Amino acid sequence: MKNIVLFLIPMLVLFLSCKPKENQQFTEDEAKVILDSFMETVMNADTILAEEILHPDCVLRYPVLPEPIKGIDGYKNFIKNTANTFSEIKATIEEVNVKGDKIWCRYTMTGKNTGTLGDIPATGKNFQITGMAITRILEGKIIADETYWNVLDFYQQLGFTLSPPEVETK
Repeated sequence: MKNIVLFLIPMLVLFLSCKPKENQQFTEDEAKVILDSFMETVMNADTILAEEILHPDCVLRYPVLPEPIKGIDGYKNFIKNTANTFSEIKATIEEVNVKGDKIWCRYTMTGKNTGTLGDIPATGKNFQITGMAITRILEGKIIADETYWNVLDFYQQLGFTLSPPEVETK
């Protein structure tokens, strides 16, 4: 009997230590506060707030960028460039759902193109987009964000047109 107990105690300790940890849980209200702060960084190019809410190893993906933004400094550059290209930016979180360490949200963002888009001069036109974002939280900070919205509609609102490719005829 003593041998069985000596065998079971280490096995129990091993079992409990190998149990996967539950994903972080927080309320939808807490998630909305995190997302409102995140949107605030874009609306006001707030680099100080960005440092407070972003994890140092964050990776952020946006449909208009060919590569993800990596790290807090990369994000600071992004929001500064955004502030130089767009003004009157307003963002509203419309709906929030939380599952584990992920926040799923639908949002609306408006603004005006008052700066150059690369080599293209400012159009002076307003835009409104509605998008979805999946944001992951680690240690109370944003570690990942993937945002999806209609890029074609955005550019059309700014006055861009889509032209079909020219096809050679024989």
